[in-house]
Amino acid sequence: MPTYQAALEAEEELVSSTTYSADLQDIHFVLFDQLEIDKKLAAIPKYSELDREIYEATLAEAKRVAEEVLGPINRPGDRIGCTLDEAGNVTTPPGYKDAWTVFADGGWVGVSAPAEHGGGGMPFAMGTAISDMMCGACAAFVMYPGLTAAAARLLLRFGPADWGVAFAERMLRGQWGGTMCLTESGAGSSVGDNRCKATPTDEPGVYLLEGEKIFISGGDQDLSENIIHLVLARVPDAGAGTKGLSLFMVPKYLVGPDGALGERNGAHVLGIEHKMGINGSATCTLGLGVNAPCKGWLIGEERQGIELMFTMMNEARIGVAVQGLGVATAAYSYSLAYAKERVQGTALRDFKNPDAQRVAIVQHADVRRMLMLQKVHAETMRALCARVALLSDLAEHAADEAERRRIEGRVDLLVPILKGICTDIGYEMATLAVQVYGGYGYTCEFPVEQLVRDAKIMSIYEGTNGIQALDLLGRKMRIGSGALFIEWMQETESELRRAAKAGFIPQSAAISKAIQSLAATAMHLANLARTRKVDAAMLQATPFLRMFGLVLLAVEAIDQAVIAKRRIDAGNDTSFYRGKLLNLEFYVSSVLPQAIALGKCVQSGDETCLSADLFE
Repeated sequence: MPTYQAALEAEEELVSSTTYSADLQDIHFVLFDQLEIDKKLAAIPKYSELDREIYEATLAEAKRVAEEVLGPINRPGDRIGCTLDEAGNVTTPPGYKDAWTVFADGGWVGVSAPAEHGGGGMPFAMGTAISDMMCGACAAFVMYPGLTAAAARLLLRFGPADWGVAFAERMLRGQWGGTMCLTESGAGSSVGDNRCKATPTDEPGVYLLEGEKIFISGGDQDLSENIIHLVLARVPDAGAGTKGLSLFMVPKYLVGPDGALGERNGAHVLGIEHKMGINGSATCTLGLGVNAPCKGWLIGEERQGIELMFTMMNEARIGVAVQGLGVATAAYSYSLAYAKERVQGTALRDFKNPDAQRVAIVQHADVRRMLMLQKVHAETMRALCARVALLSDLAEHAADEAERRRIEGRVDLLVPILKGICTDIGYEMATLAVQVYGGYGYTCEFPVEQLVRDAKIMSIYEGTNGIQALDLLGRKMRIGSGALFIEWMQETESELRRAAKAGFIPQSAAISKAIQSLAATAMHLANLARTRKVDAAMLQATPFLRMFGLVLLAVEAIDQAVIAKRRIDAGNDTSFYRGKLLNLEFYVSSVLPQAIALGKCVQSGDETCLSADLFE
């Protein structure tokens, strides 16, 4: 009989065997074999000096940072969390300051921001691949550089000439941090209900802000020497709603004309949230003008705040989708490593034999089913995220204005689906990882229960997934009387015909059938809206987004299978490429039918939820 100590040591070995590991092989496949970013971006002057060798070296270093720097601080950061002192100063978990230094020194804070302004100069598609690994290793930490880079890019684009670029460069170098301050108590997703006030001073462009912002990620930290808050507030007589909001730059420490830091500004943390997950990320309640006058500098024009913020919205929502992807890939990585190590039970054919050899749980059929679900979702979501990011790169640098508008339209259509499907499925794959681990998965000694807690917020912030669904159905599907959707559908059907010619006839037919069901479902909802049954249409917005997302992932699965078959036919018959063929078979048989079922549910006409007798 094994001793207790032996059992304990075996458990510790299992814990150590499930450290985070990034899947660089699949990232290479997506970026270079499937999307060919090195070839498609080579014609853009900004990226003309970047080649596959540079990209691969960057990805290899990102993998090292993710595994060796971020992975080790993930669990302690979750357990210890952030602390707040009486003066309103936040202390981040042990190891975070060292990790920030690595990020700053390595150029990872703004890896896809312009090199001339302190960024890494990489394409957005590369940035998503790097973020995939970093988020998988430690989602909480990545909140700090992610928000800093987003705020810096907004300042680069819209900040006043006398300080906007200089501030952004300090942020992209990791010298300063950054936040986005939108949410207020009682407003939440209804940003137009914000009450924070901005009163003009005698100094041009300078206002005094009064109010309170909640759920501010990175609202304070001990990682950088200053923090730049971007704050939505309402100037006098601005009127109600989102159109009355203006955007202000509010530094933690005031900055002198020479760039030197001065006295503390009146933006103080009043409290930090004790959350379900991402505990290493300081989620703060920020008081403006509570303890001292709070100066803010106007960005753009008065009442232009929402317009400026929305210019960054697609990028932000793609970023959150990649967070969901990172969780999904981590969940699969942990689950696979554990399943190969965890010995329990016998092969089913030997279950009556008490002397039969015990096997690793990866041999059990139901565990293999769960692993396959994780694998196919992680790999198709990775492809979809990278594809949308590449489209963003191509749109930004398109020489032809008509082509730019066409690509931007495709991105606009896909972004709400991407954000919704990747964050929902990321969470689902994390819960599946707990199931793979069994009872151990439910304990804090193993990594996957943290993934579940960290992932849940991703379907909520940057616009809840319900809001993404309303945006998709209420706005994006209506543009040009459905022109964006029709163009996507026609292009995708052409791709499916090419896949059929490559030998994937039944799979192409199955995905085409799902697309036709999607089109019929969209028409059904459009008819509801035309007959003024808007509530009945919007009731089905979330199922419709899910349906669309499942179809998009199917398209990625067949695209990858076509490329893998080409590699196999050329003599590269490896388990990796065969896995792509199996991904497609599994997805078409076991996942895609869910899209058809959702279409039937939406078209059933059920309006039970709208009954006046409910919820009284």
